[in-house]
Amino acid sequence: MRFRRLGTAGALAALLLVAACGGDPAGTSTASEPSTDPHSSHSGGSAPPPTPLRQGERFVDIGLDRAYTPAAPNGGTDEYRCFLVDPKLTEPAYLTGSRFLPQNAAIVHHAIFYRLGPEQAKTAEQVDTDTPGEGWTCFGDTGVQGETAWVAHWAPGAGETLMPNGFGFEMPPGSKLVMQIHYNLLGGDGAQGDQSGMQMRLATGGSGLKPLATGLVMAPIELPCEPGGTGPLCDRETAVADVEKRFGAESGETVDQLVQWCSGGKPKPGNTQSCDQPIEEPGTIYMAAGHMHLLGRAIKVELNPGTAKAQTIIDVPQYNFDNQALVPLKKPIPVAKGDSIRVTCTHDATLRQKLPQLKQLPSRYVVWGEGTSDEMCLGILVMSPGQA
Repeated sequence: MRFRRLGTAGALAALLLVAACGGDPAGTSTASEPSTDPHSSHSGGSAPPPTPLRQGERFVDIGLDRAYTPAAPNGGTDEYRCFLVDPKLTEPAYLTGSRFLPQNAAIVHHAIFYRLGPEQAKTAEQVDTDTPGEGWTCFGDTGVQGETAWVAHWAPGAGETLMPNGFGFEMPPGSKLVMQIHYNLLGGDGAQGDQSGMQMRLATGGSGLKPLATGLVMAPIELPCEPGGTGPLCDRETAVADVEKRFGAESGETVDQLVQWCSGGKPKPGNTQSCDQPIEEPGTIYMAAGHMHLLGRAIKVELNPGTAKAQTIIDVPQYNFDNQALVPLKKPIPVAKGDSIRVTCTHDATLRQKLPQLKQLPSRYVVWGEGTSDEMCLGILVMSPGQA
């Protein structure tokens, strides 16, 4: 799940905004041990019905008009495809909840919805027109110039996501959404196509809601080959070049930037990686989630670690790829500029020999990458910006 490129002003701002976060051990989330079939819990069945509408809300359905058949480029097994969807808003509104419905769940790794302003929507329409077939390939971001706002996402284990009462993501008139879907072709038959969509929960713009924002906090991945693993991709330089080949040069830049940010420019190979980042904007955190791929074992996000003000935002000591829902914190946490945040992830290279999707692949030194066979260490936080 790759959400924004590092190295751009917008990505840096989003990262530091979300770093302004705190939590409460009472809001800690746990998950079960990774299964031998990492997609077992979302490979079939139907989604539960939505929660009844709250006062002033309505449902709006968006999605693909026709099925899309994914095709992984550059010799890889993953495609990130972006689709422009239109909720047809003529008045201000707030997105107060979402329920993504993966039509072909066996191949959908994640989905993210980015809000575009009216002018950006015109640019996206042109990108769509200029690209053959449905949508366009979009590793790393939306492929649309300018800042976009992440207003909803889905990952395995998530059902309907409700924003806290009194809060929502702003949706101005004429705004549209980019629906980015990560298709994992290790996981199922892409030839069957996919026609996923989302049920939006909208409230009127005059309802007096407070705006929300989503941000990310990230750490590098520097995971050597499993014991006994051999082959050319066990060399770090070769592995980084392979990521660049599959997803573009900016993916290699992300690997370098994370190492520069988090460990002074020197990779530190090992199962566990962490990164401390400063908080640039005040705000209040309401929801959190951790994201890794199939080798993930544990993820933790902390506020002001090692100080008298230390708090845990989210702690998942037994990470399960099939349980990635946003967790509402039991107590919203106000945070201030000058605080710091740390994300820590532990991965297990031996799982490559145990999981059906990965055991068919050669051993490799794993770095940050967009593919399901690559890895991530990512904290996702939903907050209300500004002083509490």
